[in-house]
Amino acid sequence: MPDVPARARIAKRIFHAAVRGLRVRVHLPGGRVIGGGGFGDPVMRIVRPDEFHRRVGAHGLVGFGEAWMTGAWDADDPTGVLTVFARSMGTLVPPPLQKLRRWAVAVRPADEENTPSGARGNISRHYDLSNDLFALFLDETMTYSSALFEPGDELADAQRRKIDAVLDSAGVAAGTRLLEIGTGWGELALRAAQRGADVVTITLSEEQRTLARRRFEEAGLADRIDVRLCDYREVSGTYDAVVSVEMVEAVGERYWPAYFAAVDRALAPGGRACIQSITMADDRMRAARDTWTWMHKYVFPGGLIPSPEAVDESLAAHTRLRVVHRRDFGPHYAETLRLWRERFLAHADAVEALGFDPTFRRMWEFYLAYCEAGFRSGYLGVSQFTLARRVR
Repeated sequence: MPDVPARARIAKRIFHAAVRGLRVRVHLPGGRVIGGGGFGDPVMRIVRPDEFHRRVGAHGLVGFGEAWMTGAWDADDPTGVLTVFARSMGTLVPPPLQKLRRWAVAVRPADEENTPSGARGNISRHYDLSNDLFALFLDETMTYSSALFEPGDELADAQRRKIDAVLDSAGVAAGTRLLEIGTGWGELALRAAQRGADVVTITLSEEQRTLARRRFEEAGLADRIDVRLCDYREVSGTYDAVVSVEMVEAVGERYWPAYFAAVDRALAPGGRACIQSITMADDRMRAARDTWTWMHKYVFPGGLIPSPEAVDESLAAHTRLRVVHRRDFGPHYAETLRLWRERFLAHADAVEALGFDPTFRRMWEFYLAYCEAGFRSGYLGVSQFTLARRVR
């Protein structure tokens, strides 16, 4: 492969050629503007071109994100810029160079493998950052997944609507024995217990379990909710319903069979499960399955977003379950992320007071903008899969 200066020159040529065909304006030092955008289109500012091209040339999209973190490029509307790029992900790199992709992208580190011990470490790296940090940008429900909006909704209303849709899909009512895989900070378990269900909810995050437990006690529902520090592979017993919201993305492709088999094993005859997951197109998923991205390195180690086809295939090969209904609502995630990013930026001083430095704050802003762009462009989706046993 070319050396670092040569890769930087190649990255510069590819980047300049790519943006000529995109509705984005790229401002360079000295006043030069490139790109196919006009007035009103998103503006990207390359602050330190040599560093920007060196990082992109050396590390591709990982370097692109790192260049934002260091301030080598900037934008008043990073979501707008990233949405333009996301809509053209398949054509940004010329086809002849795409054939070199497997030599140019980083492979996943072995220590991010989602073995039982590895999964605990991967989850801890994100969810154990600080309950106070998440509280700054989440709403009062402390729900960290896509909301489901109706006109006039506040974010908390839309989060409760999403949770109710999951519980309804799984048939959760008074007397239901419910298993939740992935506690979060406890809002789903609380709403299920308020319906009269008896809940076992599992998490690998110490921080989440501590806060969830406190919330259950304060609501007077601790006798109905058993929150356990437990891997999904360790679950025992059977339940009338199983739910899991945006957990499967963290499992990793190698362990999807074990994850879905655990759901199947836990579900009593006649029961239903509802799994909410971020999704991506099958061809994109297969192209990304062995790569190590900026998101893996800095935010969510060890995971892979499944395609709907991958969910169907894993269920068919390893369980008695089938998808009997699917609700898709990707645009709702874009709105959820927009509100999270607004809240995060509005609380910049409080984030700093918690001890998070400027590089972390730029990283987190990029993460939220990057994800929002994925949903706004249609590159990503989100679905609720209702599962039931196949009829023989």
